[in-house]
Amino acid sequence: MPCDSLVLKTTERFEEKYKFSTKIQKILVANNGIAALKFIRSVRQWCYHTYDNERAVCFVAMATPEDINGHAEYTQLADEIVDVPSGPSNMNYGNVELIVELAQEIPVQAVWAGWGHASENPKLPELLSKCSILFLGPTADSMFLLGDKIASTIIAQTLNIPTLPWNGTGVTLDSVNDRYTNIPQEIYDKCVINQVEDLKRCALSIGVPFMLKASGGGGGKGIRKIIDTKDCDRILKQVCAEVPNSPIFAVKMLRFG
Repeated sequence: MPCDSLVLKTTERFEEKYKFSTKIQKILVANNGIAALKFIRSVRQWCYHTYDNERAVCFVAMATPEDINGHAEYTQLADEIVDVPSGPSNMNYGNVELIVELAQEIPVQAVWAGWGHASENPKLPELLSKCSILFLGPTADSMFLLGDKIASTIIAQTLNIPTLPWNGTGVTLDSVNDRYTNIPQEIYDKCVINQVEDLKRCALSIGVPFMLKASGGGGGKGIRKIIDTKDCDRILKQVCAEVPNSPIFAVKMLRFG
């Protein structure tokens, strides 16, 4: 049911007290299952203790036909449901463009993506920010710096945190008041493997065996072991195909036992 009438003046007082620039009346829940359920329940509990009304904030939940027809519990708990296509994550909960489009159309003041799906894609907070919609999570810069494997390793090296030998060993940043808000492209590019020749040079410097990784990979995709340099060309093509357009890097393989 529509829930605009449930927004209380107490929320405005709370936002004024903490100097919020945006008054949050509706939140788009860009996730499903237990993640969406726990979020809605937790915020409802917080609203009850803060405003004495658990429905002071309204939840609009994305739901596929499967979630709706299966009577997923989170769909019963949400105030409103917005239909999204069936299919893999990139058709619905992981589709950044779709999430931003829905957030504008509904409209909502904030988006929560939870974990999995689009939650680790810096493009989501970046595009939402351009639409003046809050992302309930890290900034795009923070998400990239700590979520991108190459970027996070550069940060670690800069902070003198031990790292395994890799093709970007020794590449560091100059700090500005001990804060690292971005990585210059020319610095990042020093750590990217673009061709087989780069990979073979890396093999000479860090030795075999080593791991070839896609910086944007995850869940077992975009990672391969190289134990012989004659396999460099074939394995590089495999990693590039598994995670298209992702920067590639190589790191020494750690052996136990």
